[in-house]
Amino acid sequence: MSRRPRNRKGAMDQINVTPLLDLTFVLLIVFMITTPLLEYAIDVTPPEMNADTIPDNNTVSIALNKRGEFTFDKKVVSRDDLLANLQKLRLNSPKTVVLVSADGTRSYNDVIELMKTVRDAGFSNVSLITSGESGD
Repeated sequence: MSRRPRNRKGAMDQINVTPLLDLTFVLLIVFMITTPLLEYAIDVTPPEMNADTIPDNNTVSIALNKRGEFTFDKKVVSRDDLLANLQKLRLNSPKTVVLVSADGTRSYNDVIELMKTVRDAGFSNVSLITSGESGD
């Protein structure tokens, strides 16, 4: 019997890419799942401010302490009481300057909510205290 020689060149005409595609899709899925789980955070240290002291006449101080409590003229009050006190003060003395301070451990969102409360009471003259007493 005569044997026919095999054509070795024909065996390499096609490359099986199925395993390569499987690996590519698995990696794509892994990256799609893990990327949203990564936490993107930037450590920001607010600047220290050097400002003149504000005179006590015609000012009221509001603070947010580290426990999340509001203080209005050094008395702890709820958010609703704070709003009521500010509205009453606005009626009696509309030119009052509101001094807002917050503990450094509180988030910016908490300070923003405090500023919204002051704005809702009708005050537009608001100053942020950047250092000094935080109302604890």
